[in-house]
Amino acid sequence: MPLSALRVLDLTEGAAEWCGRILADLGAEVIRIEPPGGSPGRRDQVGFALRNANKAGVAVDLDDPAGRSALLDLAADADILLESFTHAQAQARALTPAALSSANPALVVVSITDFGRTGPHRDRVATEDVLAAAGGVLSRSGLPGGTPLLPPRGVVSLTVGVHAAWAALVAYVKRTRTGAGEHVDVSALEAVVHGFDPGFGSQGSAAAGRSEDFPRGRPDAANFYPIYPCADGHVRVCLLATRQWRAMFSWLGEPPEFADPRYDAIPARFAASDRLNPLIAALFADRARDELIAEGTARGIPIAGVLSVDEVLASDHFTGTGTLVAAEIAEELRATVPSGYTFVDGVRAGLRRRAPEPGEHNHLLTTARSTRPDHDLGLAALPSGAPPLSGLRMLDLGVIVFGAELGRLFADYGADVIKVENSAFPDGLRQTRKGGGMNASFAWGHRNKRGLGLDLRSADGARLFRELVADSDIVSANFKPGTLESLGFSHAELARINPRIVVTDSSAFGSRGPWRSRMGYGPLVRASCGLSSLWRDIDADPHQPSAFCDGSTVYPDHIAGHAAAVAALAAVIGRGATGAGHAIEVPQADVAVYALGPTLASHSSRAPGAGRIDAEGNRRTGVAPAGVFPCAGDDEWCVISVRDDDDWQALAAVTGLPDDPELRDAAERSARRAEIEERLAAWTAGHEAAHIEETLQAVGVPAAAMVRLPEELTHPQLLARDSFHTLAHPLLSRPIPTAARIAAFSTIPDPALRPAPTPGQHTREICASLLRMKPDEIDGLVTAGVLQPPPEDPATAPTHAPIAGQQ
Repeated sequence: MPLSALRVLDLTEGAAEWCGRILADLGAEVIRIEPPGGSPGRRDQVGFALRNANKAGVAVDLDDPAGRSALLDLAADADILLESFTHAQAQARALTPAALSSANPALVVVSITDFGRTGPHRDRVATEDVLAAAGGVLSRSGLPGGTPLLPPRGVVSLTVGVHAAWAALVAYVKRTRTGAGEHVDVSALEAVVHGFDPGFGSQGSAAAGRSEDFPRGRPDAANFYPIYPCADGHVRVCLLATRQWRAMFSWLGEPPEFADPRYDAIPARFAASDRLNPLIAALFADRARDELIAEGTARGIPIAGVLSVDEVLASDHFTGTGTLVAAEIAEELRATVPSGYTFVDGVRAGLRRRAPEPGEHNHLLTTARSTRPDHDLGLAALPSGAPPLSGLRMLDLGVIVFGAELGRLFADYGADVIKVENSAFPDGLRQTRKGGGMNASFAWGHRNKRGLGLDLRSADGARLFRELVADSDIVSANFKPGTLESLGFSHAELARINPRIVVTDSSAFGSRGPWRSRMGYGPLVRASCGLSSLWRDIDADPHQPSAFCDGSTVYPDHIAGHAAAVAALAAVIGRGATGAGHAIEVPQADVAVYALGPTLASHSSRAPGAGRIDAEGNRRTGVAPAGVFPCAGDDEWCVISVRDDDDWQALAAVTGLPDDPELRDAAERSARRAEIEERLAAWTAGHEAAHIEETLQAVGVPAAAMVRLPEELTHPQLLARDSFHTLAHPLLSRPIPTAARIAAFSTIPDPALRPAPTPGQHTREICASLLRMKPDEIDGLVTAGVLQPPPEDPATAPTHAPIAGQQ
């Protein structure tokens, strides 16, 4: 695995543990450091086991001078150290980032905390449900006019881990090129705001049917990606391209009321959903789910079944491809769990060994690291102030949200990312309601890139692409399986040209298994992975499609793109100065399944006959009181999570809830949950959400007011951390807010904000500078349509019309 030369010390807790697990999956030696009695997170046996698989385990008492000395000895020979100490813990133990760096000036110290190491909320605490409220996720989820709905457990936590892993590897690349360490300050709140489904980030097709600010009461998301009942369950259809709609129109028997060409456009169909959806529902009602999927797929209609958790666990696709495996994940604990979401050269980077017992590998405390690895990446020394990925070149064939996000991360941190497009197949992210021009989604997703218009399907276009590959580091794509190979651009083919090339490919369900040929978009991935069935309002009629509440999110598009970027950068690190490149594959469905790991594992190991697996909704099992509570005002809400007995006593003290002695036990609180939460809701309803958050956080109870997207721009913690910058584009009517950075670094500069390219904007520049082409040669290939500069280019033939911007 590509990170096998790295040693990582992991002192994190909770969601932050996913960072070390991801690095361990990719081959790093990750040493999990716990107190002698074990981490308090071990109370969640299954979750802890999954977040700490593939790691070694060392027990060290950090409150003892000898223990701290042992840690610093390990740090002196480590590459990356992950920690999630509170500010008070770091100070009391003299284990601040500065103290850790002093033990090893070349160490990358990654702090992963709930709200970040700076700002007025730095000492506040969160659970993933609290982060969903504060991070803008909750405000977009739930039935219109009802209580907002928390997303399924796991999806927010993995977002934090993936962001931390990317930031850690970016800092590691900087360290290898300068010899100097780095402090990385990862805020879980910012990871959710900018990484889960950013309100100020690429929105893809969802932008066609939703409001930017999500008015009070939640959006009516049922018609964004409709779900229809059928004879034995539900199916979801995702009609985006004109050809897909016309296939559906034919399947319906070509009803005259929808024959008008205006229904080729998404907004027109969305506006007519009250008439269109009943027709589709009637067509599907009496037919079996698998039959509908087969016929819809044959017709070229994106369609998927809405699978329950039990059906996911039994799926031939997930078990046959090794996405899900039966394994020992902790001592005497077996379950069916996700193995990993990345393939490296055809081998899954996934589960290799169970989570360690406390102190199981304490011999590492006294065993010197066998060899000091060569950290030469084959890149020039980094000039002062230059971004860490300067000198890398990516040929970006990616499309829609996933493709945009993967390339943007590299471009933001200095790589020369060339967005390669063919005017005959424009990126769907360019679609605008009026056609052509620029939209905010494309501007967000493709900032800092250059644009090359090139027909890869022509012989000359393929030749020029291969010439670019010879002097590039990464080729990225997310077409349907087999597309790169059909173009002649498989990793094996490109490696013949450039043995150091890294090729990263992704599709909805991957290139293996019975679902490999299925058309895939995020909504279909969610349905097929059990995410949609879990993201359901449990108080609504389970047979009604409106009960499913995941329609207003773009998931897992963003986080899957970020996860693929982590794997691609790991591959660049792994090839070193002299090694070969790698073939990376990230099935997007596998990322979603990985996030649901604890849920899947818990359900797979339950007693036989325990009953059908169902959604939790806002009533999280194992913790009480916890959930979404009403506040004073119009559609104002907060999330409160009582993690343990200490939280309960603090909550009772400030709210006036009865602190009966028996309620100092989690089991008793769970038994009396309805009574407790009814009384808590009566208290919250009399106070403003901000007051509740401040009151409970002051006594250490995780709580947050529900934040709507526009409110992110004025959130005091995000303002204090300068979390948003302003992105201007000459084709946009006004500047737009944009994510300032992936994390706060001690010396790495914030990303530049160069505007996203128009189609083919830099074609001549790239051909002249990288391919050494003469103007007359460029002119000839422009005339032939092989090269595609902007329409205003003087050599563009009149027959080459401007890109319409529609799929």
